[in-house]
Amino acid sequence: MADIRETMVQFSGEGVALTAYVAAPVTKEQRPAMIIVQEWWGLNDHIKDIAKRFAGEGYVAIAPDLYSRLGHAVTTDSNEAGDLMNRLSQEDGLKDLRATLLYLKTVPEVDAARIGVTGFCMGGFYALMLPCLTGDIKAAVPFYGQVPNPDTPLQNLGCPVLYIYGEDDGWITKADVQRLATALKKYKKPGEVKTYPGATHAFFNDTRKEVYKPAEAKDAWARTLAFFKEHLA
Repeated sequence: MADIRETMVQFSGEGVALTAYVAAPVTKEQRPAMIIVQEWWGLNDHIKDIAKRFAGEGYVAIAPDLYSRLGHAVTTDSNEAGDLMNRLSQEDGLKDLRATLLYLKTVPEVDAARIGVTGFCMGGFYALMLPCLTGDIKAAVPFYGQVPNPDTPLQNLGCPVLYIYGEDDGWITKADVQRLATALKKYKKPGEVKTYPGATHAFFNDTRKEVYKPAEAKDAWARTLAFFKEHLA
């Protein structure tokens, strides 16, 4: 694995000073970049670890703090997490992700033509929506994120999508995921849904032993890397 540089950065958003965690290979060469969008818990060590994994694969990885507007909160309490997620308007979350994109384009080591996005739970929704608003995202892998209803934003989806889902998810329904698959076909968008039988919501989170599914998470990670390699090569 290449040497990895870890930094916290600050940049301007719309009416907010945003912070983000960046993990990147120590190199002067231009690299593809990855935006990692947090779960409702905030920008915690698990999300930073995923960024580090991407950096180890050669990406400049950035995990913006979507709770910058909310005092940079991080929690392990589900009630507080739900409150934080609800206090962040989806419009503001998407504005802050677009600001993250603009920041990435100023980083000398970033190849701005090769930027992907992934996200988990709350972040899965944003990872699906961001490429509906900008053509700067070239591939997206949302993990068990909310599917927009109605599905009209997906008409503007600008990149291939790999949507990852656990069949026993108690938050995102099978009907939601079927709606996504149908919308991708209806709007002629390149995308696929990968469903893991027996896996629940947040099965990728290895810090939550009550939901973590090691074999499924390992397979999902391999598929994620292969998908981004194909579309950001």
